[in-house]
Amino acid sequence: MSDVWSEGDAAALTRSGEPALVLRVRSSPQPVGTRGVLDLSTELGRAPGGEVEWLGRRYRLVRPSLADLLGTLERGPQIVTPKDAFHLAYLAGAAPGASLAEAGAGSGALTVVLATLVGPAGHITSYDRRPEFLDAARRNVERAGLAGRVEFRLRDVAAEGLEGVGLGGVVLDLPEPWAVARSTRAALAPGGYVATYTPTFNQLERTVRTLRDERFEEVRALELIERPIHVGDGGTRPAFEMLGHTGFLASGRKVD
Repeated sequence: MSDVWSEGDAAALTRSGEPALVLRVRSSPQPVGTRGVLDLSTELGRAPGGEVEWLGRRYRLVRPSLADLLGTLERGPQIVTPKDAFHLAYLAGAAPGASLAEAGAGSGALTVVLATLVGPAGHITSYDRRPEFLDAARRNVERAGLAGRVEFRLRDVAAEGLEGVGLGGVVLDLPEPWAVARSTRAALAPGGYVATYTPTFNQLERTVRTLRDERFEEVRALELIERPIHVGDGGTRPAFEMLGHTGFLASGRKVD
């Protein structure tokens, strides 16, 4: 990544007390939702961190964090929450330079996480059976500046199976991941991982049973629960509300 702003770079407009606003650095004025028009052309060639005045307020223009990108996604289908997305990426072996596939692109939240973790030398193939979901995911990935790392394919992998061979990992965010277990094993390189995401016990049970039947090793299942902590002087305690059940995670490894 360059040390200065280039045409089309993803950027975050930040100001204390306000959520970040993610946009692109352009050589011409651009609309910002319904809030007006912003001209960032004078930032081209400058280093990130500069001050920008817009609508009578002063902002900092910085490189967007992954949290900025995920927090401002264009929402369509239900997204995989960050607490689950990062652990799915871990279970699937996401690392710099990895070649991975995901089935169930949805709104592209998990796609953005995977593409960030594999880095510029990595590659993600993202499948979905619905073209409108692929379009939503594609827009979010492009907005994040990660389009060069992701290839989108319209395909019903539950009916037609995965394509390709030699993948380091596969993530299945599908209602029926067991239907893809066999083609996933064929697509994985030796030592490659599969990770699945399902909302119900019945789906989890069938998924794990199928992974075992297809001779995956190191099969495990888990659920992540996130509980905030209320911190105060002399009164620190767990919050009354927490982010409980969102989905069940399962994983396995191809060992020949």
